[in-house]
Order: sequence, then C-alpha cells, then structure tokens
Amino acid sequence: MSNVFITGATGGIGVPTVRMLAGQGHRVFAGVRDRDLAKIFDDLAGVVPVQVDVTDEASVTAAAETVTKHLGTDSLDAVVNNAGIIVQGPVELVEGAELERQLRVNVLGPATVIRAFLPLLRSGPGRIVNVSAPTARRAVPLMAPISASKAALESLSVALRSELAPWGIKVVILEPTAADTPIFARARAAAEDSFERTDPRVQQLYAPMIAAADQAGAKMALADPDSIAKVLVTAITTARPRTLYTAGRGAGMLPMIGRLPDPLADAIIARAVGIAGVQAG
Repeated sequence: MSNVFITGATGGIGVPTVRMLAGQGHRVFAGVRDRDLAKIFDDLAGVVPVQVDVTDEASVTAAAETVTKHLGTDSLDAVVNNAGIIVQGPVELVEGAELERQLRVNVLGPATVIRAFLPLLRSGPGRIVNVSAPTARRAVPLMAPISASKAALESLSVALRSELAPWGIKVVILEPTAADTPIFARARAAAEDSFERTDPRVQQLYAPMIAAADQAGAKMALADPDSIAKVLVTAITTARPRTLYTAGRGAGMLPMIGRLPDPLADAIIARAVGIAGVQAG
C-alpha cells in the first residue's frame, strides 16, 4: 500500500485517479479547495480529504502538517501536482491578472507544494509526479498562457530530477492530451469574461481568429479522463517510473511537430488550430 497526496483531487482527471488508487488499496490524501466537494469520495475507503489552496503558502503548509499527522510513522510515497487551470486567448487580450493567476496555480503552486512536502518524501524515498501538457514542449497559438506555464513546470521538474537524486526521489512528468472534462468550458467562460474588460477595438482585431479556432476546437476529439487516469496511476505506483509519460491518442504528436523547422511547424499547428489563412480583423 502506498500513501499518495494529490492536488486537484476533485478535478476532471483527479476524480478517476483517486478512485483507481483507492480501489487498488492505496491511501489517498485528496487535496481539495472545498471540503464539500470531497463528499464524492465518501463511498471510498482509504481516502482522506485535505483542504488546500496551492496558491496560499500557509494553506499548503497546513496541508503538509495534516498529512504528517495521518501518516504517523509511515512515509509518503508520492506527491502529485494535478491542480491546474487554463487561461487562453491572444496574448494581447489576456489581462495581467489572468496571466498571473495562470502562473500562480500551474507553476508557483506546484513549487510551493513540493517545498512543503519534500521532508515527507525523503524517508521513503517517494516521488513527485507533475501533470503537464504537450504544449509544454511546443506552444500553441491562443494558448500561450497555459503553454508557458506548463513549459515552466517541466523546466522545474527537470532541474528537480538532479537536485533530488541524492535522496533517491524520482521526479516524473505526465503529458496528457485534452480530456473530456469541465476545465475547457471554465477556461472559455473565464476568457470571455476577461475579454469584455479589454478594448473593443482590439477584440475586433482578433474576432476572426478566435471564431475560427472555436470552430476547430468544437470538432476536436477529447480523451476519456479514465484513460488519462490509468497512465497517471502507473506513473504514481510503478516501481521504476519513467521520467516522462504521455497519455491519450496523439499525445506525442505536438512535441514531434515541434522538432520540425519552425516555419513548417507553425504552418501545421495553425492549420490544426483552425487559424491558417485567417485574415486580420
């Protein structure tokens, strides 16, 4: 039996991951922002809800103390940084506060969690699993904020691999494709709300591009969250984890395209996103 702490436990990928881990007999410390949402795990043995806001250092410290009390003399086997948000849209239309929110949750949050929980991982030794995205290795237009945040998270992960090697702590990256979860609807709603506070003239400039991308996005096949969760569970529990896992059909395609000459890669991605040939508004 392993002891696992996972942030974003009530999110789209978090829920099936917690359920699979608990079903395998592992004890899961399910990090949640709202304890009421943790009721979805009431039917599972071995799941301990832990309230945590990854953007609040005091909250993360309190969460580590809570997990420490529950562990007793046991060690913590894995910390999974799964909590994340998507901020999307043309960089010119992304408000500074929204960009900061993206980085606070997706980069500073995992860093804060790692610092707070490392003492619990050393005695195992345990491992760190950071949930990233293919856009970390090849950014996508209209998704610059999330692309930049995941690139930063992967850079952090690569550096940590060597820094933590003396204690035998593994650092693993998971790059899943887009899954069929509410995160995209929330991201779109937040973007629309944010755009309303920007200059209407600038909005009009990007209107054709955004409309074309929306049309292409509506046709995009989304992965089953359970299929992503299965790979994440493997990354968490396998005896000898790889440094990088991809999950979902075509997860490795974007990084592969990124190795092409830039003009060719840009053209392929623009066509895939639906903005190839779009005229300025």
